[in-house]
Amino acid sequence: MNTTFKSHLALFIAQIIYALNYSIAKGLMPTYISPLALVFLRVIGAAILFWFISLFIRTQKIEKADLKKFIWLALFGIVINQTFFIYGLSLTYPINSAIIMISNPIIVFVITLIILKEKTTILKSAGLTIAAAGAFMLLLFKGNLELGSETILGDIMTLINSLSFAIFIVWTKPLLVKYDTISAMKWMFLFGSIFMLPIGGYDILQTNWSGFTWNAAIAVSFVVIATTFMAYLLNVYGLKGLNPSVASMYIYMQPFLATIFAMMLGEDSLNATKIFSGILIILGLYLVGKKPKKIKYD
Repeated sequence: MNTTFKSHLALFIAQIIYALNYSIAKGLMPTYISPLALVFLRVIGAAILFWFISLFIRTQKIEKADLKKFIWLALFGIVINQTFFIYGLSLTYPINSAIIMISNPIIVFVITLIILKEKTTILKSAGLTIAAAGAFMLLLFKGNLELGSETILGDIMTLINSLSFAIFIVWTKPLLVKYDTISAMKWMFLFGSIFMLPIGGYDILQTNWSGFTWNAAIAVSFVVIATTFMAYLLNVYGLKGLNPSVASMYIYMQPFLATIFAMMLGEDSLNATKIFSGILIILGLYLVGKKPKKIKYD
C-alpha cells in the first residue's frame, strides 16, 4: 500500500466521520451543552489524547521558530475553525452548513494559486467545478435549504469557519512535511487548549452534567474522539502525502456519504439525481488528483 493511496484512504475515512457529525453535534445543542462548551471539550479532549499517545511513540522536537507558527495554526485550524463551525451550526440548519462548506476547496484552490504559486491545470479546474456542481446538486435537491434572517448569523459563521480551515490547510503543509503527525498535533492542540480556556471555560462550568442521557454522553464522546481527535489525525496524515487542493476536495464527499448513510437507515431513497451527483463528485475528485502526463519530445 503506497503513501498516496494511504493518504487518500485517510481523507476518505475522515469524511465518513464528518458526514455523521453534522446531525450528531446539532442534536446536542443547546439541549445538553452549549456550542462553546462543546468546542472546549473537543479541543481539550483531543489535546489530552494526542499528548497521551506521544508518551508511547517516538516524536520530534519542534524548533522554537516553528512553535510560533504552530500557535497561529492552532488559532486558525482549531480555535476559529471549531468555534465558528459549532456555534454557526447551532444557529443554522445542517444542510445550510453543508452547502456553505462547498466553498472550502474553492478558497483553498485560490489561496494555493496566489500564495503557493501552484500551477493550475485544465484537469484541476474541471475537477473542482464538476465536484462542486455534484455536491451542490445533491444538497439542493434535498429541498430543505432555508436561508433567512434567522439563519444568517449561523451561515456567516460557517463561512468564516470555511475560510479559516482553508488558511490552515494551505499554511500547515510545510510543517507537516517537516514533522511527524503526532508531534505536530500535540503542540497544535496544546496551544488551541490555551486559547479555549477563556473562550469556553465559563460555559463548561455552567453545563448541567446531571441532565445528560446515555445517548448524549455517547454523542459527545463521538464528537471529541472521532470528529476531533481521529478526524484531525486522518486529515493531517492525508495532507502530508497530497497537495492542499486535493486534500480539501474531499469535503465534497460529505453530502454524498451522508446520503448513503440515510439510505442505509431507510431515511432516504435512491434516485437518478443522487446517482448523477455521486458520479460528478467522484469524477471531480479523480480529475483533481490525476497527475498530467509529461509530453516527451523527440
